[in-house]
Formats: sequence, C-alpha cells, structure tokens
Amino acid sequence: MNQKQQKHNVGAPPGELYYIGKERSDKVKITLIQYNENDFFENNFYDLSECLAAIKPHLIKWINVEGIHKLELIEKLGKHYNIHPLTLEDIVHTESRPKFEDYDHYVISIMKMLYHDDAVHSEHLSILLFSDTVISFQEPSGGDAFDIVRNRLRQCKGRVRKMQADYLAYALMDAVVDCYFKILERVGEHIEQLDEEITESPQGEALVRLHDLKREMIFLRRQMWPVRELITNMARSETELIRDVNDAYLRDLQDHISRLLDSIEGYREMLSSIMEVYLSNNSLKMNEAMKALTVISSIFIPVTFIVGVYGMNFKYMPEINSPYAYWIVWAIMLIVMAGMAIFFKRKNWW
Repeated sequence: MNQKQQKHNVGAPPGELYYIGKERSDKVKITLIQYNENDFFENNFYDLSECLAAIKPHLIKWINVEGIHKLELIEKLGKHYNIHPLTLEDIVHTESRPKFEDYDHYVISIMKMLYHDDAVHSEHLSILLFSDTVISFQEPSGGDAFDIVRNRLRQCKGRVRKMQADYLAYALMDAVVDCYFKILERVGEHIEQLDEEITESPQGEALVRLHDLKREMIFLRRQMWPVRELITNMARSETELIRDVNDAYLRDLQDHISRLLDSIEGYREMLSSIMEVYLSNNSLKMNEAMKALTVISSIFIPVTFIVGVYGMNFKYMPEINSPYAYWIVWAIMLIVMAGMAIFFKRKNWW
C-alpha cells in the first residue's frame, strides 16, 4: 500500500470504495461456472454485462472475479446482487482481517490465500454465499487454491456437483485451508534443515535465515488465527443459507485450523530452541577462545616477570658476568612454561 492510498484511507466515510493493494492495470477476468448433477457450463469473460447475461436459471452458479482493482466492476456487481457497501469496502481492502459476516440474503467470508516461492505471500480473498450463487473475489497472483475445486466440478467427482451452493462455499474454503497445510509443511522443512545446520556447524548466515523464518511464522499465525474464529462464527450462524448438513464439514474444517495453529506454535517453540542452541554454541566458542587466550597469557606472565627482573640494570646482580647466565635463564623460562602447560592440561583447562 503506497502513501497515497494510506492518506486516502484515513478519514474516509464508511462504505466508500477505494482499492488498497498493488497498483494494477490488467483486465479483470471473470469465470462463470454453472452446474447441477447432470449439467456443467464454464465460461470466461472480461465484461461483466456479458457474464450476467450468460447466467442460466435453476443451476448452481460460481462467479470468480480475478482482480479487485476495477472499482466500477465491483460496484456494478454489488448493485446487481444488492451487496452492502461495507461488504464491497471489505472486498477491495486487501488489508482487511479474515472474518465472517451475516447479512439478510448473503453471508461473506474473508480469508487470505497463501502461496510460497522464496517466502510466504498472501492474496486477499472474499467468498460471498447467496441462495444459489457463490461469488469469489481474489487478487491475481502466484497462487490459486481453487484449481482442485474446478477439476472436481469439471469431472463430476466428489459431492460438490450433488450439493447446493453452501457446500461449494465450504469446498472453496477447504481448498484454501489445504494450501495452508502445504505452506506450513514447506516452512517446516526449512526449519528442520536449519536445525541440522546450526547443530552441526553454525554460520553467520544461519542467524539471518532464522530471523526470516521467525517472521514467516508470525505472518502465518496472523493470517490463520482469525480463520478459526471465522469458521466458528460460520458454524454458529443462524442463516438459512448454510444448511445443517454442512455442520459436520465445518467442524472438520475447524479441526484443520486448530491443527495448523498447533503446528505453528510447535514450530515457533522449535525456532526459539534453535535460537538458544545457536547462542549457546556461539557462547561456547567464545568461552573456548577466551580460555585459550587466558592460558596463553598465564603461561607468559611468569616468563615476562623473569625477563623483566633479568633485564634490570643492577651493578651487583648475580650471574651478570656468568657466560652461561643467558642460557640458564632460557632454561628456567622454558621449564616454567612447560610446567604450567602440563598443569593446565591435567586440570582440563586447556
């Protein structure tokens, strides 16, 4: 979000549409899928009027809008389906928190679709459920969790072709949560690799990677934690749009989110342990270095004392005129150094 969009956000009246996200100029793709147990139709449009004209009665409809930067299109779609202005505002605000809201003739679930390349990224996703229609709004980006649902619809696999629109909305949410598992598994593999590297041979680059992974875990927790509340509110909703037959599926989805959050907490604790191991290894190396320096200094302290005394210019110093005095002093110094080295070795100080 750039500064211009941030300034426009501050003080704006509720329900006013303004896009918050990456600046785009590409066309908005609209995919219309209509089906029942026996029939299936799929079409792509770049014009909303053509899409609405192609809608067939007595079929379950899924309208997927790929791109939320064209406010005129969002407004037209909102007028056609009588969508509340605050809902439209949440659809185009990519910073909106995941949540579930219940209106008179529709419900909306706002989530984040995650994908992973070099790091974890998210795209804003809104799913609106009407009596026989599901409308999904998503940002065009590097990830799309809906392909598995599209394939099941095309091939008439599973229950989705036999069920109503509320099951389709659940299937879309379930596909997004399944992607969460894949993302978390991939991040977990990176954490395990880092753990092995730090345990065997910690390097300075490992600390940077450790910091990046901790930031990713915080990001994942921020995106997934509200989804549990979303699904709980959805399951408790008294709307007639969500039939009782889907309660079991929503409980299963809630269980998946709980497992994800437990895994995140486990990985966060693992990262904290890795940090402690890294710091302990560094402290141990530092202590070993300081011990070696201390031993070396201790060995040379008496030698320095001997040389200092021997080098004083006294007229009546013993052995000052002896031809063997120099070699005697060297022998004494070497004996002292060797004796101290042996003493430190026996004490396991070196």
